[in-house]
Amino acid sequence: MHRSSTLTLVFAALLLSLASASAQEVTKLNELSSGMPKGAKQQIRVLTATLKPGDKTVFHTHRFPVTLYILEGAFTLELEGRAPFTIKAGEAMVEPPNVKMTGYNRSTTEPMRVVTFYVSDANTPFLDPIH
Repeated sequence: MHRSSTLTLVFAALLLSLASASAQEVTKLNELSSGMPKGAKQQIRVLTATLKPGDKTVFHTHRFPVTLYILEGAFTLELEGRAPFTIKAGEAMVEPPNVKMTGYNRSTTEPMRVVTFYVSDANTPFLDPIH
């Protein structure tokens, strides 16, 4: 009987810890977007990237919206028609489709790490370089 009570207490503690962990969840981004794929099936990609200090992306577009979540450092984006802006670790944003852009790690000492979420039609390139 004692063992049963101990297991019950352990299970209750586990449930409470899970409940309190989920209560601490924070929405990082809640945004409406247009330009999502409309095919019968979509390809879902989750990518990670690290930009060393001073690195930049190629000048490019995306065919569908791209969601970024910065893990470490800061990412400065230049989107055509907008002033440059910076998103920092713990922040997220959606890059619009069909907009010319480039991104930078402006730090001279710290890397920038990002997780990218991309939903597209099947076999669509992640980006289209602008030459």
